[in-house]
Parts: sequence; structure tokens; C-alpha cells
Amino acid sequence: MEPLIINGNETAAAIRAEMAKEVAEMKAKGVEPGLGFVLVGDNPASQAYVRMKKKACAEVGITGYDYELPKETTQEELLKLVDELNHDPKIDGFIVQLPLPKHISEEAIIAATDPKKDVDCFHPINVGKLCIGDTDGFFPCTPYGVVVLLQRAGIEVKGKHVVIVGRSNIVGKPLANLLVQKRDGANATVTICHTGTKDIPSITRQGDIVVAAIGRPNTITADMVKEGAVVVDVGVNRVEDPSAKRGYRLVGDVDYENVAPKCSAITPVPGGVGPMTIAMLLMNGLKAAKRRMPK
Repeated sequence: MEPLIINGNETAAAIRAEMAKEVAEMKAKGVEPGLGFVLVGDNPASQAYVRMKKKACAEVGITGYDYELPKETTQEELLKLVDELNHDPKIDGFIVQLPLPKHISEEAIIAATDPKKDVDCFHPINVGKLCIGDTDGFFPCTPYGVVVLLQRAGIEVKGKHVVIVGRSNIVGKPLANLLVQKRDGANATVTICHTGTKDIPSITRQGDIVVAAIGRPNTITADMVKEGAVVVDVGVNRVEDPSAKRGYRLVGDVDYENVAPKCSAITPVPGGVGPMTIAMLLMNGLKAAKRRMPK
């Protein structure tokens, strides 16, 4: 039996189409959603991510505002810009693209961001709200994308054992927090595996749903997954490939070719979780803009 290939491109496109209608309705009532994008330096990957986010904004009708700064920008200069964005009424939310140059403290920049404009959900206040199940804050984009992707694929999470491999502050830990909440699309039993875990395969084989968020190509192999499991691959890794147009190809953390035949459903890389991350960023931006809607 062939597994269900969970198409993140199609799901994200459907979500953007829904948001475009909402944005049009908001504009008709005098509210124009705006998102700011701050990029420090010339990291090619960061530049590419920001381009994709801005393109998605344009597609749904959200106004994007660019703030491109040289890599020599000081921490004080960046903090000044963050403060300006915090108080700019046309900016409903903004992101400071990470990673930042080494001389700038990411923690300081995150802490200085107004939690009500923190659409990446990095601020400790939003992380705290996430942990206690307070939906007033934002949900982190990639973990939220995983939850929505499973929901829209018709995969029930309630009562399932979800094994997450990876404990980062960006994916592993916030995803676990989302999935254990007592609400639709969650209510799962969650286990997190990491570098300190003994015999990881014995744990992943227990997972009804296995989420790979490790950052190493092909780490999850067929012997680590039970028959009929759902596998979600969050990893995006560049692997050298002279035959590829750019000299490399993108692969996930899962050995897709050998794992897929054992699965009931699986996300591909690319085209799985990645597009959902940007869709959820826009959703957070829309949530922030709705606070300006007339009562």
C-alpha cells in the first residue's frame, strides 16, 4: 500500500487563498495588515528566506516592509530599529531574520521585541503563553505548521504517541508543547528524543507519529519506524550532487526512499513542512492585524 504523501505546497497554497479573502475584507474595513522584515548582513540563505516570505505576503495582500542593514550594524543600531518597529502603527508584526552576525546578541534582540509584534514567537512571553495553553499569543511557525499540516491531511493526533527527535527551541520543544495541549489537533502523548537519549530506535519504533527535527540528513532510517507510522520530516539539508543544477539537492532528516514504504503517511522534502512555516508566519501576522479591527 502506497503511503499518503502529505503535500505542504498544496496545503499552504490553500491557506494563503483563504487568508487573501480575509485580508481583502480587512482592507475594505480600513485595516491594511503590514509585516516588517529585518535582514542584517548578506547571508544567502537568510536572503532567500526573506524573499520567500515577502513573496507570500504579496500573494495574500499583506504589505511587506524591508529593512536591510549591513553586517557591520551594531547591536545598539539594531535595537533602535526594533524599538521604532515596536511603535510603528503600520507594522502589525515583524521578524528579525536569524542568525544574526556574531557581535549581536540574538537574545537581546528577541527580548527587545514587543511580544504583540513577535510573529516568530521567540519572545519569552509568547513562549510562556504557549506552554500554559494561552492562545492569546502567537504559535511558533514551524511547529504550528506541522500541527496544521496533520490536521488538514485528516491525521488524528488525539491519543496518539508522537515521538519527536530533536529538542531545539525552534521546533522540538515548542512542538511538544503544542501537541500536549487539551484542544483540537493536539491531546497527544509526546516523547522527545535527543543526543542524551539511550537507544533512540527503540523509542521511535513506538511512535504512531514520528517527527524528525534533527538537522542531519537521512538520520531516521527504515528500522527506526514501525509499519503504518506517520512520519513528518522537518529537516532541510543540502547534500552535494554534481548532477543537480545548483550542485546540491535538498534532503530531509529522513531516509525517505526506504522509510516511505513502511508509512501510512509521510511528508516530502522539499514540499512538506517548509511551505507551511511561511504560511503560519502570515497567519500570525494576520492575527496581529486583527487586533486593529473596529469592534
